[in-house]
Amino acid sequence: MTTSFVGRESEVGAVQAALNRYRSVTLTGGGGVGKSRLALRVAEQTRDRYADGVWWADLSNLYDERLFTATVCDAVDLLDHNPRAPIEALCEWLTGRQVLLVLDCCERVLPSCLLLVSELLAAAPGLTVLATSRKLIGVRGEHRIEVTPLSMDDDTGGGGDAVRLFRERCAASAPAVSLDSPGAAEAVAAICRRLEGIPLAVELACARLRENSLAQIAERLGSRLDTLVDETVWPRRHRALRTAIGWSHELCSPLERLLWARLSVFRSPFDTDDAQSVCAGGPLSADAIPRLLERLADQSVLQQAGTRYRMLDTLCEYGAMWLAELGEEHTLTQLHAAHFATLLGEAEAGWLSEQQVAWYARISASHTDVRAALDHLIEADPDAAVEMASRTGLFWPCCGHLHESRDYLERALALDTPPGPSRTRALWALGITLTLQGDHRTALRVGEECAAEARQDGTPHSALFAAHTLGLTHLMAGRPQAAYDICDHALITHSTSPPSGAPQLCCMVIRTFAHSALGRLAEAYEAAVALRRLSERYGEHWARSYAFHQLAFIDLHQGRARDAERHARAMLTSKHNLNDNLGIALALDLLTGANAVQGNGMAAARTSGTGNTFWRMLGHPHHGTPELSAVRDQWELQARKAIGDDAYDTAFHDALNDDAEQGLALVMQGPHAT
Repeated sequence: MTTSFVGRESEVGAVQAALNRYRSVTLTGGGGVGKSRLALRVAEQTRDRYADGVWWADLSNLYDERLFTATVCDAVDLLDHNPRAPIEALCEWLTGRQVLLVLDCCERVLPSCLLLVSELLAAAPGLTVLATSRKLIGVRGEHRIEVTPLSMDDDTGGGGDAVRLFRERCAASAPAVSLDSPGAAEAVAAICRRLEGIPLAVELACARLRENSLAQIAERLGSRLDTLVDETVWPRRHRALRTAIGWSHELCSPLERLLWARLSVFRSPFDTDDAQSVCAGGPLSADAIPRLLERLADQSVLQQAGTRYRMLDTLCEYGAMWLAELGEEHTLTQLHAAHFATLLGEAEAGWLSEQQVAWYARISASHTDVRAALDHLIEADPDAAVEMASRTGLFWPCCGHLHESRDYLERALALDTPPGPSRTRALWALGITLTLQGDHRTALRVGEECAAEARQDGTPHSALFAAHTLGLTHLMAGRPQAAYDICDHALITHSTSPPSGAPQLCCMVIRTFAHSALGRLAEAYEAAVALRRLSERYGEHWARSYAFHQLAFIDLHQGRARDAERHARAMLTSKHNLNDNLGIALALDLLTGANAVQGNGMAAARTSGTGNTFWRMLGHPHHGTPELSAVRDQWELQARKAIGDDAYDTAFHDALNDDAEQGLALVMQGPHAT
């Protein structure tokens, strides 16, 4: 939604008024009529009415109702670490909050929307839901507002909002075209009338002004109004939109049309490399794709944001229709799945390098496509599904996708596949996911199964993966000696110098934490320094951040508060780079202590409030690092003594009620900002 907002003043007012009276408001209307843009405008203008924020869930790329609740959780920044059902976590997360939740493009998942919205509205009295959909959701008390096309006329005779939109888009896409002559004004009005004021149709027509005159566009639209698309696919009531899309498609070159169809297989924004890997073939060469992407963006078929492209839902539907006509659906689905399976393999191989942060960002940006690829492979290629699912273990649990990680790994492991390194790695990934959810009993069983598989396939990597998942489970369950013994034995037996992959560093992290939990702080400090140096040599951040955690933790216990602050801030930076919210919460706890011990009560209060925000996002039962529970109250007393109870309470609650990212940004700026 990067372009300007034209007209709709009365509609904006009507929606705002409805939100004051009803808790469930749905904007309905055909594709391309502007429902999403109107909802976005209303959300921007009403943000201050909702004390706990406005949250936007884009449902346009969903292809399976099972993914709906997880998508909404992601949209509201809920990364629940409990094994409970996501819908239960959402209800708890929103209870007591004053929130506007915007659900965009609900028509794809109406049954799931009805169930979730009904439960959320019952559980959270302060919640209001604004939805966009081609059909009503069906929630009790739902208020409907039909979004109609832009007006054709206004009181001044200027042609209405449709003409205003045409003029604005023309100025942006074809500034050399003059619209001031009487003939031009008549042509613009004729085009807008023929397109019935539908915003997407008007924008597609404007994109053709680089290569067609106004008169040509008006004439061609008029002659093709009912001839371009089968009405069994696009109903007659959408004839103007289907005409604009069909005409835009007709004017594309054959290769542009082919690429348009093939791009419909993507579920989320994609980059040039993605398009080249998935869409090249036959007459469409990989070398031609970058220029063709630019051409489709120039014609408003694609939207570009930075280096990535996306296709509006309506245009994607049209491309998918042509992909089916070409008989390429199955082939493109296979290519899509193979590409993202390869991408995860490359990400895993590049984990122990200076590209680690970039790989986390890349996998996060492609999350929906990775899910779609896994869904296809689970149905079509069990061996490839297990291998791909296993490679999510370095990324999904770290970034909070625990429910999805568990779901996909359990589905993949239920397939009839032979033992081997991929299956062992999948069991490892499931084991750490279960441990992070707090399901230690099941995690231990899976870890033991992983160890048995590792002994069978006999590779050092498998042995280290098995040791890591068992060690993590024992450590989190309060058995540090068992954690130490398992990981120490694996490292002595299977380590290489230098390390050849992630599992060795994972085991080193567990061994360092076990030293600390056993009270062997000198050994823990020495191990953390060695781990930090090793991580810095590779340029990776995940293991390094945990080395900084242990350094800060020990510094605090041994009275080196200034060093503890420095190390906690280093951990916070690394975890922020990885988008690891659990790690961020852990770092904020340590930073709170370092600030309190140094007498910086205001910084301690704000850091504690921000930390509580992150623990709440995680649905974590402890709402703080368990190992620090004995000293957390002491830190709070020190901070209160430094600045007074009133100042502490104000700073803490301001941070607690702040947007999590804004609060974190203030903390990362340093004590002068907090």
